[in-house]
This record gives sequence, structure tokens and C-alpha cells, in this order.
Amino acid sequence: MTDPKPKLRPLPAFIFMTRWLQLPLYLGLILAQCVYVFHFWVELKDLIGAAMGNETALQHIFQAVAVPNSGSMPTKLNETTIMLVVLGLIDVVMISNLLVMVIIGGYETFVSRMNLESHPDQPEWLSHVNASVLKTKLAMAIIGISSIHLLKTFINAASYEPKVLIAQTVIHVAFLLSAMAIAYTDRLTTLTHQDSKSH
Repeated sequence: MTDPKPKLRPLPAFIFMTRWLQLPLYLGLILAQCVYVFHFWVELKDLIGAAMGNETALQHIFQAVAVPNSGSMPTKLNETTIMLVVLGLIDVVMISNLLVMVIIGGYETFVSRMNLESHPDQPEWLSHVNASVLKTKLAMAIIGISSIHLLKTFINAASYEPKVLIAQTVIHVAFLLSAMAIAYTDRLTTLTHQDSKSH
């Protein structure tokens, strides 16, 4: 017969319960996810409408891909315009993936176990999720999002000032270096933990 789990004293039990204060935050992120889904379908509907010759949808597309403060706007639906719209859709999907990782991984790590071990659709990364893994996954997702923005900028490079291009490139490199530093730190922590267990 196994011993019953020790009962927490009132103060530690209260402090431990405060983790549920994060629940409204994750519910709010779910609402943000709904907004992104709506935005994705609006953009996709405009792209399909523009391809079929809808003038209103075409104007919406041109406004969406126009470079702010450049004074130039596309005049026809060409390959570059379609590519910019599709990159915008991919950007929405990647941010949505980031939200899913934060919502599910954060809830599992900091609030409560979801007991998805036997579920056929359990994400592969969730089986070994912890704060370090979550940080690395988020860093990689942010690099992906930054890459999409940088690619959109380079496609419209003629409409940007050189200092804007340089600034965006430097920011992207900073994201890369930050991700590498996080991964290296986590690796050192893991190796140190394994060494301490072996001794």
C-alpha cells in the first residue's frame, strides 16, 4: 500500500494555486488565435477574389502589399504581388503556430498537466516539454517569422531606404544569435545536470 500524498500546508497550497491566475492569459491568447484565423480567411478571400477579377478584392490586395510611406502601390496582380500576399499568409500561420506552442506548452509547463500521453494527436514536442524546450521552440518560431518579414522587405527592397534594410538584417541576425545562445546555454545546463547525476 502506497503512502498517501502529503498534504500541503495552507500557505504553500495557496501560493501553488496562484498558477491558475495564468489561465485567463492563455484563454486570451486563444481569442487572439481566433482573430488570426479570421484575418487569414479575409486575406485568402481577397486573394482568390483578385485572381478572379474582383476589383474591390484587388484594391484590398494592393493596399495590403503596398510599402508604407513609399508612395508606390502595385497596379496589377503579378507574381510579386501574389508572392507578397502568400508570404503574409505564411506569416499569419507561423504566428498562429507560435500561439499554439505558447498556449499548450505554457499551460502544460506552468499551470496543469493535460494528460495527453495516450492521445493520437499529441504534438511530438509536448512529450518532453519543459521551460528550456519551450524557450528554444519559441526562439526558432520567432526566427521563422523574422525570416518571412525580411524576405518581404527584400522583395520590395527598391522601396526601402538602405538603413531600413540594414536595420532589419541586424535585428534578424540578433534573433539568430539569441537562439544560438539559448540553445548553447540549455545544452550546458543539460550536460551539467547529467554529470551531477552520474557522480
